[in-house]
Amino acid sequence: MPSIDDLAARIRFCPKAGRIWLDDSRMILLHVRSLGALRNELIETLGIQGARALLTRMGYASGAQDAELAIKVRGNGARDFFDFFTVGPQLHMIEGIVTVEPLRIEHDSKTGHFFGELLWHDSCEDEVHIASHGIGTEPACWMQIGYASGYTSVIMGRPILFREVECRATGHAACRIIGKPVADWSDADEDIRYLQPHAFANKADQRRIVVGLTADPPAADMPAPAPAVSPTKQLVGASAGFNVVCHMIEKVAGTSASVLLLGESGVGKEMFAQTLHRISRRAARPFVAVNCAAIPENLVEAELFGVEKGAFTGAVASRPGRFERADGGTLFLDEIGTLSLAAQGKLLRALQEGEIERVGDYRSRKVDVRLVAATNVNLRAGVADGSFREDLFYRLNVFPIQIPPLRDRRADIPVLLNHFLQFFAARHGKLVTGFSQRAITGLYAYNWPGNVRELENMIERGVILAPEGSPIDLCHLFTAGERVDPYVMEMGADGKLSDMSRDAREGRVGEVVDAVLEARTPLDELEERLLRAAVERAGGNFSEAARALGLSRAQLAYRMKKFGDADDAFAGL
Repeated sequence: MPSIDDLAARIRFCPKAGRIWLDDSRMILLHVRSLGALRNELIETLGIQGARALLTRMGYASGAQDAELAIKVRGNGARDFFDFFTVGPQLHMIEGIVTVEPLRIEHDSKTGHFFGELLWHDSCEDEVHIASHGIGTEPACWMQIGYASGYTSVIMGRPILFREVECRATGHAACRIIGKPVADWSDADEDIRYLQPHAFANKADQRRIVVGLTADPPAADMPAPAPAVSPTKQLVGASAGFNVVCHMIEKVAGTSASVLLLGESGVGKEMFAQTLHRISRRAARPFVAVNCAAIPENLVEAELFGVEKGAFTGAVASRPGRFERADGGTLFLDEIGTLSLAAQGKLLRALQEGEIERVGDYRSRKVDVRLVAATNVNLRAGVADGSFREDLFYRLNVFPIQIPPLRDRRADIPVLLNHFLQFFAARHGKLVTGFSQRAITGLYAYNWPGNVRELENMIERGVILAPEGSPIDLCHLFTAGERVDPYVMEMGADGKLSDMSRDAREGRVGEVVDAVLEARTPLDELEERLLRAAVERAGGNFSEAARALGLSRAQLAYRMKKFGDADDAFAGL
């Protein structure tokens, strides 16, 4: 494996502050015995399968985070894929988890092929498991196998599943793992179930999944629910943040409580609302979505509550409103923070009374709806400044669910990339094999202000622009003025592009400054050595040396004059 120095240099201990850092991530030192005690309690509380699932997901999240560091440290600057890939195994060793010996690593970005076979020696998970449970029949490196899957999925930009085929906990001398794309495993579901704790997530057909406190499964003769949503609207993810939201959705699905979905634009609030409806006892009844921001103020009452014939000019027929159409089902009010105070008052009355009056009608109509509202604004701030009714806020805020932005759940990116790639390749009739390493680096460097919706649109763009039979490259994705931040690209002396974070650049300059001050080098001597080194590195090309220093050639010549080397510098000026 390559030198580990570039990774080891990113570990910093700050004893006075009580902090340990790996790059910009805070770490902890934990006794292996404490890990063993936690593991044993999880097994006793959740059972073997429950404990394994929880620890596997924990490892997946850790691996996905370390993959982001791999992209920052080596990215496109690595000599080859092996050097890039081995950041994960090396970080696993630095973190004290296991000693890793790669046996076989195959990778082809053009076809999306990956195959990995590695040996693990002296696994800390095996150590604590064997101490408590002895030698058994099942592999025990649950966190480590989750780490390998999460790390490689991010690196490859598609779901990769590792499986432990030999383990010290089953009597072998070392642990042997094999990894390949999920689609290449004939029995992947056996292991994927440990990464997906919720039956309704990452499923192509969610129509018949029902959870509830006392709900029975749909009967065979029950009317078919609404057609399944577009594949781009399926609930897809694997991150800890995604699983927390799924857990909250599952908890509230079997009740009739109002739900308030909070999150930035594009995080998937409507998708979560649709999923909540599909797994509830109301799944066979309508799901009606309303974008409150799209309704003109003078039509809010008519749209929500309906209109009687002749109620106003143009009302030539009676029609039900959204509340009536959602009767027995779910009413989803998106962007609810845009409603006027008058409209908020009318909505509050309907929610309190459970009945509505059509515009121009004198009769009240009972409605039974489950309300799910969503907003990307701070409703508490709206209450404070008087733009949102306090009583309506508390009526809606029965069960709030915060959906994190994509930049805070980057472990979802591999499964989203794979999901959107497959869908749009089929929609547009294109054969696209995957993503280049540069594309994956750029996708992880981007901060995603538009969240999942922006990612979806970008992948469709990439599928359209990519040549037939080739992977999507960076130039096919960032074509609409997006800025890839916080990483930037630097060019090395060999002409290769590599990724370098702003923190890394500032840290590198800081190290140089510290070294100069420590050595007490005079400023004139430092300037002379810097100028001469730049000219030497540029092979005597003063224009190139000036560019490297951020100077014009004339400025470089002026400075070199102080050291008696101005003739060559002034030549050609």
